Amino acid sequence: MQRNERFDQADRIIKIGFWVNAALMVMKLSAGYWGHSDAVFADGIESACDFIAIFATMMALKLGRQPFDANHPYGHGRAESLAALLVSVVICATGGWILYGSVVSVIEGDFKSPGWIAVVAAAVTIIVKEWLYRFSTRTGKKLESPALLAVAKDHRKDAITSVATLIGVIGAYYGWGIMDPLAAGLTSLFILHIGYQTFQEAAHDLMDGTAPADFIDALQVLAESVENVEHVHEIRARRSGQYMIVDLKLEMDPEMTVKQSHDVATQVKKLIFDRYPGVGDVMIHINPHEEEHEDLIRL
Repeated sequence: MQRNERFDQADRIIKIGFWVNAALMVMKLSAGYWGHSDAVFADGIESACDFIAIFATMMALKLGRQPFDANHPYGHGRAESLAALLVSVVICATGGWILYGSVVSVIEGDFKSPGWIAVVAAAVTIIVKEWLYRFSTRTGKKLESPALLAVAKDHRKDAITSVATLIGVIGAYYGWGIMDPLAAGLTSLFILHIGYQTFQEAAHDLMDGTAPADFIDALQVLAESVENVEHVHEIRARRSGQYMIVDLKLEMDPEMTVKQSHDVATQVKKLIFDRYPGVGDVMIHINPHEEEHEDLIRL
């Protein structure tokens, strides 16, 4: 898959989520207000916060698709991880805000009697958000896009929120008024957990966290399958947006010429690119096989 095609797909999915989220936001705020449900209205406020997060992600994808330049020799892919970090902060802030509101309502005994419109709004949100989650996750995994996967988790968070909201609103609708703020409080705990997970993953990428072990192992097997590669001395890989950047140290016959070694390294690189479209660059260092050598590093 070509570079622009990858970004176009991610951008298209996020835009769909953006406009669907806008419609749900208006629906939930209206239903919460006219249907007298704090839980549904809080759900609408949460969607408004998501607006900020999704907009930031769209901007990050636009920036991340720019090619490398003199000031950013590794490209602009980290913009996606920064956007995912912002999404996580918005998710956590929203969860904290909902938790605070529900606690205050329970303490003050400020219970309302929701109307049927609030019940319908919560049910519709569950269906739409779960569909958006599955749709976004499928594409996000295919493209290996941290920003798109973060937005997908945000959609799942909304679906979970609305399940608890629906239960609370139905309970309050039939006379158990405390169910409405309790549902909002329970939902906030799910929201905070998802926000923490998203933060962890974004921070891992920004701190040059290593790639999954199975990916590293597969790269070693692939590189060592190339003729004249005696051994893979070391592999390091880190994520930059939708791409992996790989560093390889290959051991070869010390009697080989520079050109021969270069040709073998090029073959390894082409093989990796063909097998893994999510790899953006491969840096290869060559060491003499079965000879003492020192790898200078300061990290």
